[in-house]
Amino acid sequence: MIDRTDDPIRARIEALGTQLSLPTVRKALGVIEGEHASHRPGGSDDLMDVRVYEPGDEARLIEWKTSARQGRPMVARRERDVTSHVWMLMDVGREMTGACESGERAYEVAANALRMFAALSLRRFDDLSLVFADAASITRVPFHGGFAQFGRTLDEALDRDWAQPRNIGALLGYARRIKDRRALIVLATDEHALTEDQLQALRRIGRTHPLVVIDVATVNPFSAARTVGVLDGMGQRRLPAFLADPRAAAEVDTHRAFMAAALERELSRAHGHLVHAASSEAMFDAFVRLVSRSLAGNTPNQLRAPSMPSLEPWGGVA
Repeated sequence: MIDRTDDPIRARIEALGTQLSLPTVRKALGVIEGEHASHRPGGSDDLMDVRVYEPGDEARLIEWKTSARQGRPMVARRERDVTSHVWMLMDVGREMTGACESGERAYEVAANALRMFAALSLRRFDDLSLVFADAASITRVPFHGGFAQFGRTLDEALDRDWAQPRNIGALLGYARRIKDRRALIVLATDEHALTEDQLQALRRIGRTHPLVVIDVATVNPFSAARTVGVLDGMGQRRLPAFLADPRAAAEVDTHRAFMAAALERELSRAHGHLVHAASSEAMFDAFVRLVSRSLAGNTPNQLRAPSMPSLEPWGGVA
């Protein structure tokens, strides 16, 4: 298995999970997942107890009357409304070996996106389940432990021959059978996987579960044909230079933008979220924006990495 422990993006992901305060993590995840009583502290339901204020606690949790009586800030610990189980469903069909603009494989970008959700979910002590599917099988991989163990489990699951085509229908069917309607479902695939019929299936899942779709953008073959090292995800063949065609490239970009908009529309109707990016770095930036905007009370349903490294509105690679 390839050792990627020195991947700088992985280091940034781990730092994200450890540097954010627990109240910040709870609020950021709560915005996208649908909230419910979990019998854990930090929410707004039944009072559990009152304690002294600590740095990082949200100001809204301060009990002002109690603080006045005690002569110091006091925080109410209440049962928090959150998802306690996160299901991570990943497409591991051979199509996921297609190249991205960064030179990464689509599955590598998708896996790093799952690590981002795991970093925050584990910080909040949620339970995680990993499910992988291709045309030959659908497998739930047991996971117990912290973030480092999650990384090892994910790496081991992705150390495969990638010989089978994808089976998105199996993942969607699995998601629909998850009985806990409060559980967060994170589906990771690439931008070519979802047909119009499957968009309708996603919409149905989004109506019953909190839902996030990780949508990895791969290179446009008509604009990347002259790029050294770009391989076809199905046959692992180098793209021939004669494929380079600006007009065809523009048509492909238009079609991909249309499909991304359709996916956004379906998820929006079900209050789900789309995270769309063409590299691990861009995916990380999109995820950080999701966290930042949730804390600011402004969370768009579609989160795209910007085409340029700036803070301009979303408009990334389709």
